[in-house]
Amino acid sequence: MHTMWKGTISFGLVNIPVKMHAATENKDVKLRQLHKECQTPVKYEKVCPVCNREVKNEEIVKAYEYAKNKFVVLDEEELEALRKEQTDKAVEIVDFVKLADIDPIYFEKSYFLSPNEGGSKAYGLLRNALKDTEKIGIAKMIIRSKEQLAVIRVYENTLVVETIHYPDEVRNVQDVPNVPDEVKTVKKELDTAKMLIEQLTTEFEPEKYKDDYRTALLELIEEKKNKDQTTTTAAVGDKPGPDYETNLMDALQASLDRAKKDKPKPKQPKRKTAQKKKAAT
Repeated sequence: MHTMWKGTISFGLVNIPVKMHAATENKDVKLRQLHKECQTPVKYEKVCPVCNREVKNEEIVKAYEYAKNKFVVLDEEELEALRKEQTDKAVEIVDFVKLADIDPIYFEKSYFLSPNEGGSKAYGLLRNALKDTEKIGIAKMIIRSKEQLAVIRVYENTLVVETIHYPDEVRNVQDVPNVPDEVKTVKKELDTAKMLIEQLTTEFEPEKYKDDYRTALLELIEEKKNKDQTTTTAAVGDKPGPDYETNLMDALQASLDRAKKDKPKPKQPKRKTAQKKKAAT
């Protein structure tokens, strides 16, 4: 597994040399854009509109636009010095909190942590302490030239870093349009909705959830490859949309009936009559 970052995690006087690895991977099917006329991939060039020519990478500098068409230019050396200054610091856990205290909207990306040379004992100490206290650590760290707020927690038997958004990166929920303040709910409808939720409640098994779109897209691509892209697939008609005039109670009741029908029946205990007869003889 590729090492993305090496550093030290500290809490109190305990220092843990660690390596960081990406815990997830993007499996989106990437499609290229082609020129329809000649089937050639389209190129994207960096062009200066004033000089009217393509600009090479070595001619490009970074800048911050503080007002319309007004910039502060930043040298790469200055940026690199800032990055190095922060990256060389140990990642210090400054607080411990309960995982349930953090709303999922804050979570961004996950990384596995493994102990670096000489760090196994301290790694195990932090892992066991987090497990026993059922707490997670809050820390700051530099990842890919950005200071990240992060939590450190235990996933199965491994320490995990979860980068989380800063509060000012989460948009104000009050800005969401057309959210009703309060809706009067008919008790019978609410009771039926809660019964439906209970019928559909189960243990979370991530393995049973699949990316159906990606699977279908890959199958389509493979099919077109095998047929030398000469076959035109038949268009699939759109499924009829929901009837919004249907009574809410009818929809809830129908969903509940279907959930009851689809829910597997509990297995009946095997009868021991035959065994009893055998014992009696």
